[in-house]
Amino acid sequence: MLDGGFMNRLLFNQTAIFLLCSLLLLGLSACAPKRPIWSFEQVKQERPAPASGWWRASFRMKWPEDTQPSWHLDLFLAHEVILPVLNEHGNRLALWRFHRRAVRDKSGHQFSFIFYASQETAHQIYDSLKSNALLKEMMDRGLVVQDIYDDTSEIAKPNIEDASDDNWSPQIQRSWPYFIMGVSQMWLTSIGEIAGDLSAGYKPSSLQEILAFYQQVNENLKRSWQEEGGHSMLHHLYAIFGYEPVKIDKADILIGF
Repeated sequence: MLDGGFMNRLLFNQTAIFLLCSLLLLGLSACAPKRPIWSFEQVKQERPAPASGWWRASFRMKWPEDTQPSWHLDLFLAHEVILPVLNEHGNRLALWRFHRRAVRDKSGHQFSFIFYASQETAHQIYDSLKSNALLKEMMDRGLVVQDIYDDTSEIAKPNIEDASDDNWSPQIQRSWPYFIMGVSQMWLTSIGEIAGDLSAGYKPSSLQEILAFYQQVNENLKRSWQEEGGHSMLHHLYAIFGYEPVKIDKADILIGF
């Protein structure tokens, strides 16, 4: 038969173990997040105020007949003109992206910076772009034939989906801007990485040297896309959607669309 002292010690040990486990569980519950970091509720809370909207700054390039588009000018504008704007105002942009196109119509070869922000921020960004010395020189030399800015007196596109394709489903229209911003950021970062490797401390001075430099950057970026884009981008996009087949129309891969 067990004596009373032994039973008291056993009960004490069991109680101590129970209290220790309870404190451990309480500590873990205090450290655990109350909900997933990327929950839908949190995304909705972080959406910008209704006083924001979509804005566009477009640059139309010289494109003579019977010539190929000067694609390297897009890289130049992104890295030398738009990047300083992002560095200065990026913390006030909810979303942003680039758009590139070259079609033989009235718009021709055009590079656009599209962003979601307040009217005040849009006005400040337009002022920064218009005062960019390199952009002014590009326009003086006729390489950029026109710069086009939205009217900031009213918000014409207040909704996230307003800058998406009307033919898409509502859920794609609302979610696509987040996807294309990541793509645009990767593209711009790649330009900076390649430019840094090519320059190796050398900074071209004249506009002619700068444009020749961005031709080299463009060639390197094109090779990177051709050799690595299949796996680093297309494969992983395919994997995210569970390797399901996707319908691709001919128009989806034409230049300018």
